[in-house]
Amino acid sequence: MAEPGPRRRVVAVIGGGEADGAAEALAEEIGRHVGGRGAVVLTGGRTGVMEAASRGARQAGAPAVIAVLPGYDPAGATPWADVVLPTGLGHARNAVVVASADVVVAVGGGAGTLSEIGLAAKLGRPVVLVAAAGGVAARAGALLPGLHTAEDAAQACALLDALLDGPLSPGDATRPAGP
Repeated sequence: MAEPGPRRRVVAVIGGGEADGAAEALAEEIGRHVGGRGAVVLTGGRTGVMEAASRGARQAGAPAVIAVLPGYDPAGATPWADVVLPTGLGHARNAVVVASADVVVAVGGGAGTLSEIGLAAKLGRPVVLVAAAGGVAARAGALLPGLHTAEDAAQACALLDALLDGPLSPGDATRPAGP
């Protein structure tokens, strides 16, 4: 019997469902980079930053693009997701999104994104904040120490590469299991 291969890395891209074109362009570029390197992209599955990251990842051939929805209806997911998880958890699905990721990238966003950033930090997940997108991603680094700040998508992708190439999978000694 064959042994299982290594687990694929998972990158959560978080940000506002109502984002401007600049934030969406940044998210799409990041999603494309993540998908192109063979990692899974995970989002909250809706519009705005989530849809843009999913689109970029899917177009780049990501092995999976996962949408973790707040409601029970899978029809609410971005059409770019190929795995849709309707949770019925409402905003609590934010915990599922960040807990499932090896690295979290925040692009813009508001209160929901801030909750995800805080949860990711609490769980010991590396967080990359994309400052060029504005929103809470541009300001959260002043509130929580240990977050990584990137000025643009190119810097975010470079940080992602460095973080993803390290030992981040669950059970690795370098990543806390949670609270």
